[in-house]
Amino acid sequence: MAESKRDYYEVLGVSKDADDAALKKAYRKVAKKYHPDVNPGDAEAEKKFKEASEAYAILSDPDKRRQYDQFGHAAFEGGAGGAGGFGGFDFNGADFSDIFGDIFGDLFGGGRRGGRASQGPMKGMNIRKSVRITFEEAVFGCEKELDVVLKDPCPTCNGTGAKAGTSPETCPKCGGKGQVVYTQQSFFGTVQNVQTCPDCHGTGKIVREKCSGCGGTGYISNRKKIAVTIPAGIDNGQSVRIREKGEPGVNGGPRGDLLVEVVVSRHPIFQRQDMHIFSTVPISFAQAALGADVKIKTVDGDVLYTVKAGTKTDTKVRLKGKGVPSIRNSQVRGDHYVTLVIQTPEKLSSEAKEALRKFDELSGNTLGTAGTSEEHSGKVKKKKGFMDKMKEAFED
Repeated sequence: MAESKRDYYEVLGVSKDADDAALKKAYRKVAKKYHPDVNPGDAEAEKKFKEASEAYAILSDPDKRRQYDQFGHAAFEGGAGGAGGFGGFDFNGADFSDIFGDIFGDLFGGGRRGGRASQGPMKGMNIRKSVRITFEEAVFGCEKELDVVLKDPCPTCNGTGAKAGTSPETCPKCGGKGQVVYTQQSFFGTVQNVQTCPDCHGTGKIVREKCSGCGGTGYISNRKKIAVTIPAGIDNGQSVRIREKGEPGVNGGPRGDLLVEVVVSRHPIFQRQDMHIFSTVPISFAQAALGADVKIKTVDGDVLYTVKAGTKTDTKVRLKGKGVPSIRNSQVRGDHYVTLVIQTPEKLSSEAKEALRKFDELSGNTLGTAGTSEEHSGKVKKKKGFMDKMKEAFED
């Protein structure tokens, strides 16, 4: 009795509405895991590999997938891939070339099948550093100096890496091409893979006698001071790129870049959100009630702001154009938003306490008494305005 087959969608681990990209991604993952070259002699792995390949061959073909969705495995019984199992299954119409090019590249370190390892000039690796700046420096920009270790061509061998009187030789493994071709035998036939030459690392040259100054690398390390211009408006975590201050290039390629990450210190008063600055300013009860001019700290210095009489606590104030400049256009700035918070005094003199009691009485309160005689007699006087009561309290 033939072994029953698993659902093709289940084999690949995808839903029935998976698109072509999802199918290819799922198959690549399964094929890479169970490929016979990764699991030599493992019959179970080979079985799962063949099972996944059969599933992908069906589901990647629109016509076959339509038949499978309608009739299941019965749609192909009696054909090359019928109940007899995977052996001899027809793969016509299924595109495995790019998938197996990727798989073999991952398994054996090469590129895609038929691809070429780059042997031309290549840009060097980037170097990453960080610099800490203040809140104000982030707002207005600044200049910083960093100590960076950079590689320079060795003055002894002029960057060749070879001992004085000798020269680099053509790599015998790759013949100076910088790449080698490997042939792999797979379940689907012979696959050629192109790799960077492991002996010359793609340079096409071998140094037999190494320079004593650089050990054959062709470079020496020097500590240098690099000036970094931090632009106005930069935010915490953003980076400044300095061109060609990174690692040397390969085969005559340009240097990499120096990437400087900016770390902005916390400010005791200000907080930032995008281009806007936020802060809290305490004011007294009298300033809130009567109105007053108060100093508000900004990144541009103190600003005199007139608090309106009767201001409530948590009132928001907007100082237009006192925020952070745009990093793209320093002429454009955000705003500074201030929250005015009324402070309740904790320590009062006897005179201050008495003044507050009198103010409370004038406001219609009696600090804990049940009410005035006028209230009990039913006589109600016309209430004075809040500002009138305040003035009376502080004039007496």
